[in-house]
Amino acid sequence: MAAEYTVAAVAAPIVVLLVEAAVLRTGLLRERRFWITVAVMLAFQVPFGEWLTKPSGTVVHYNDQAICGLRVPWNIPIEDFGFGFALVTATLLMWRWHTQRVERSGD
Repeated sequence: MAAEYTVAAVAAPIVVLLVEAAVLRTGLLRERRFWITVAVMLAFQVPFGEWLTKPSGTVVHYNDQAICGLRVPWNIPIEDFGFGFALVTATLLMWRWHTQRVERSGD
């Protein structure tokens, strides 16, 4: 299947957002500090992503048929940002959900 990495990179954040809206309902996405966390994540993801994918010494190689080909900034496949957002958001949501459950149970 062509561009399967792209499809997964689009689907991952959507699934995480749907799980938050329909199941977890933690309210995390409405908090300013969540969006500051996303900004901090990007501040690290961009320079390290550029270093890992730079043409002059690529550490990470992508199958060009598995991605859409859009690389921003520098040489970072756009798909990496979808996966990064989904991973960080899912982790924080599960942490918040677990914390809220423990607080409600009184443990």
